[in-house]
Amino acid sequence: MSSVVAQPLFSFGLRTGVRNSVSFCDENTVVFPCGNTCVCYNTSRRSQRFIPGSEKSQGMHALALSPNRRYLAVSECGERASITVFDLQHEQGRKRKVLTAGESSAEEFVCMAFSHDSKYLIGQTGGPDWTLIFWLWEKQKVLATVKTSTSHKPVSQVSFNPHNNTQLCVSGGGVLKLFRYSEGALKQSSSPKVESIFFLCHSWVTEERVIAGTDSGRLLVFESGDLRREINTSAQETDRQVAMKKMKDSDVDEGVSVPRITAILSCSKGFICSYGAGTVCLFEKTKEDGYRRTRDIRIPADSSDLTPAESQLIDTMCLSPSEETLVLSTERGQLYSFSLSSLDINKEEPHFEFLSQSFHSKSITGLSVCIRKPLAATSSLDHSVRIWNYETKVLELYKEFPEEALSVALHPTGLFVLVGFSDKLRLMNLLIDDIRTFKEFAVRGCRECAFSHGGHMFAAVNGNVIHIYSVTSFENILNLKGHNGKVRGIEWSLDDGRLVSCGMDGAVYEWNAQTGKRESESVLKSCSYTDVSFSSDGKTILAVGTDLTLKEIQDCQVLREVPADEVAHTAVAVSHSGRVVFTGTPRGTIRAVKYPLPLQKDWITYQAHCGPITKMVFTWDDQFLLTAAEDGCLLMWKVVDKEGRGLKSNRQIIQTEEILVTKADLEEKAMKTEMEKQQRESQMSTAEISEKHSEELEALEESYSQKLITEHERFQDLQRESERMQEDFEKQLKDVEGGRVHTVEELKQNYEAKLEEKDLILLQCQEDARQQIREFQEVVRQVEEDEERKIHDIQVKYEKRLHTEEETSTSLKGEARLMTQKSLSLQRQIDERCSELKQLKQERQRLLGLIRSLESDIEDLKRTVSGHEKASQDKDKTICSLKKKNQELEKLKFVLDFQLNEMKSQTEPQQEDIVEKKERIHQLQEELVQIDKGNTQLKLSVSELRLKLRTRDKEMHKEAQKVKDLETHLQRLKADLHNCVGFIQEPKKLKDSMQTIYARYVADGVEQSGVEEEIQRAFCRQRDHLEKTVNGLKTRLAKSAEQHEQVYVKIMKENVGLITEINELRKELLLQRTQVKDYKSQLSVLKKSKRARPHSEQGTEKVASA
Repeated sequence: MSSVVAQPLFSFGLRTGVRNSVSFCDENTVVFPCGNTCVCYNTSRRSQRFIPGSEKSQGMHALALSPNRRYLAVSECGERASITVFDLQHEQGRKRKVLTAGESSAEEFVCMAFSHDSKYLIGQTGGPDWTLIFWLWEKQKVLATVKTSTSHKPVSQVSFNPHNNTQLCVSGGGVLKLFRYSEGALKQSSSPKVESIFFLCHSWVTEERVIAGTDSGRLLVFESGDLRREINTSAQETDRQVAMKKMKDSDVDEGVSVPRITAILSCSKGFICSYGAGTVCLFEKTKEDGYRRTRDIRIPADSSDLTPAESQLIDTMCLSPSEETLVLSTERGQLYSFSLSSLDINKEEPHFEFLSQSFHSKSITGLSVCIRKPLAATSSLDHSVRIWNYETKVLELYKEFPEEALSVALHPTGLFVLVGFSDKLRLMNLLIDDIRTFKEFAVRGCRECAFSHGGHMFAAVNGNVIHIYSVTSFENILNLKGHNGKVRGIEWSLDDGRLVSCGMDGAVYEWNAQTGKRESESVLKSCSYTDVSFSSDGKTILAVGTDLTLKEIQDCQVLREVPADEVAHTAVAVSHSGRVVFTGTPRGTIRAVKYPLPLQKDWITYQAHCGPITKMVFTWDDQFLLTAAEDGCLLMWKVVDKEGRGLKSNRQIIQTEEILVTKADLEEKAMKTEMEKQQRESQMSTAEISEKHSEELEALEESYSQKLITEHERFQDLQRESERMQEDFEKQLKDVEGGRVHTVEELKQNYEAKLEEKDLILLQCQEDARQQIREFQEVVRQVEEDEERKIHDIQVKYEKRLHTEEETSTSLKGEARLMTQKSLSLQRQIDERCSELKQLKQERQRLLGLIRSLESDIEDLKRTVSGHEKASQDKDKTICSLKKKNQELEKLKFVLDFQLNEMKSQTEPQQEDIVEKKERIHQLQEELVQIDKGNTQLKLSVSELRLKLRTRDKEMHKEAQKVKDLETHLQRLKADLHNCVGFIQEPKKLKDSMQTIYARYVADGVEQSGVEEEIQRAFCRQRDHLEKTVNGLKTRLAKSAEQHEQVYVKIMKENVGLITEINELRKELLLQRTQVKDYKSQLSVLKKSKRARPHSEQGTEKVASA
């Protein structure tokens, strides 16, 4: 097994052709299929969790989420159709149950549905049986089965009544049936006559009502299984009643041009349905129990005119639990979302946005990474090239082209990209917001291209020829010819000195990138190679092909072969650390094989894609593995060891953040900053004007309110005075009534006359007061009208400014969203640090396991030691036989020793001379040692003198500093004297200044001068003494050096003589040894001749006796 593990980290893509392909697990988590796995994507944290498919699965066909949002049912096809139910609350998506079709021979379940209490599950098998199976799924018990359609009428959807888990609905081509589960069987409760209508979808909106959508754009309402009416989708009107008769073919023909309705979703206010390509309609329930079309939400038009985004058919829709977010999937593998809570706020035309980013909709043909940036480039048959950031998990750049993109290669700097098309090969700049071509090469149908690791060259394949171009001069440097079939894979070595290629002709060639010659080759015509790669050290080549093996090739020979199962390999990737090799298969699985390669089948298999894997690549830091396949999905894997630690790479990678920007973009950015500055200034001015205006309004309101209060008080005073006068007159009348009767009438007449006068005066005062109030009200009205007019003008002016400020605020909100995304990325980094702590804990467990493995290795070594002991016994036997031969040789040695002693007696006088000369050499060496000691003593004395000189130099420096100080004193004295000259007409000031000068300079200066002269004399004496001692030491050192050279020359001459004598003696020894060898050979010949004589004598005796 491999010691390296791949963990799925993130996916970019959506698997198409899956029924009910997107659902909400909770308010922020969406489930959708990608490759051969189900992905739980958290939109707020931008993280993913993976639920892998079955090992023997041949693909997914449908998904179903339970109403309590806990269980996920996945329909997979294989030898037998099966449904797997997963528990989403478990962190790894634990598999709960596996349901099969029982005795049925169905190969797939086309659609499924849970009951509203999540206890029951129904599954519709495919043709030709079209059987509906009803399970109590937690006990894996089939409660009932029923045949729902014939072979020529496919079923597209099944569902439970959300209010009754025993009632079901089935719809399809000419089929819309209601079933009820009772007495252990599914019984059909109604069957409207709809043979000529092709139903694509349906949804329960009430306990008895089902709304169904057709391929002709019609929305039909069924109640209790009977057709009641049709909803008008073209105008904002109420529903129109339809006849309760059989639908004619002519009715269907009338709506052929109407868009198809592929998805319906019920909600609390009504229902939501798709209406043709790229459009979703919202219908609200009316008071007349009908439905009215209120709003349309569209997929926005793409910048590309080649494949317009708004022409996509909608596949599946789902609502979040709070009904605030609508998410849909399309036939081109894209996911869109829309916030329904913004419908009432936003008055503009609503449109969908990507849930995360746009994906490839067709097969991915190329995959490449760079060194200096965390970027990956992909090319696809959907005419697009996309640049992904695998650290932030974001689509950085995207562009569509008129032709299919056949291959792609990123420059090591991440600033350029090479894309192969059917007509040309194009080198492009990666700008901040665009991919722009700046050089084209005449290489047609380039399906493989790659930059060198230095980025100064690139290789491009045209059929069976490999062209190598220079990136700096754009010249065609080399053309590598040798393949007889199409080249399927190329890769550069780390030093860019070699290039390896493989082809459909069964050949793997290693080329010299400087000369263009083939350095090695391996040809196997029975195999068509699909991919090739260098090992991490660059010494061997790994190749995969159609012969179901992974080969390691070195020096034209296949070193190792790893046999596969019944599945071939389509792609290969080698880690830069050299610990693991990953391969891809046509079934979409990837395999991790440890390196060096094992001899037997030993690997780990991971469920990845649902189509053949086209490309695999490691990132340069060995942290991630990227895989791409024909299903259009890009998967990102975290590569760790079994303890959860990342692979260690010896390469030091420095990432950069530079991007290419055109001059026009820079100017546009400068204009934007200037506009923002002006907007901020305008905001400041508008704020000041609004404050001034409000102050003016408050002042006017206060003034007019004070005027109103004074007038009102004046009116009240007049009214109180009139009341007081009236009371006085009434009192006087009462007093007079008690007096004389005679005077009553006179007084009455007098007072009535006075009262009339007072009444007239009062009426006149009241009339005056009313007139003043009317005049004041008229003034107030005119002032208010003038102020309202001014306020209206100012309001219009400020509303315009507010509109501009709202637009700027929306842009700032977008920036705020970006900041929140950055904060989420930081949170992810914190989570990664926590995971690293967990990995360290796992490291301890790994070390314990390693100790156990080392103990087993010790036992193996003990076994090998016992084997070595057996071998040593065998060697002892051979030694005994050799000892016998040695005894015979010792006899020969005795003879030869005698001859050697004679030779030694001859060489002894010469050796005595050598010893005497060695003693002479030893004496000379002792003399040299004594001379060296004298030299070292002289050097020490010289160093001491140098130290003394340094101290004297420091003292000299101090004296020089004192001289400088005296000079400054003199300059100051001159300046003071010059100032005294100015007082020559004023004797008192002159006297005072002279006294100060004398006190400042003369008193101290005389004493210092005497001391300084003594210091100078002492310094001169010491300097003369040191100079004499230095000269004496120099002469002594020169004499000792001359003597040393003479002695050294004498010793060298004697050594040369001794060496010549030693060489002559060695020559004589060699001659003596050759003579001894000759004597030994003669002795051996004599012995052999003596042994041969007895045998010959015996032979003659036998002949004589015969």
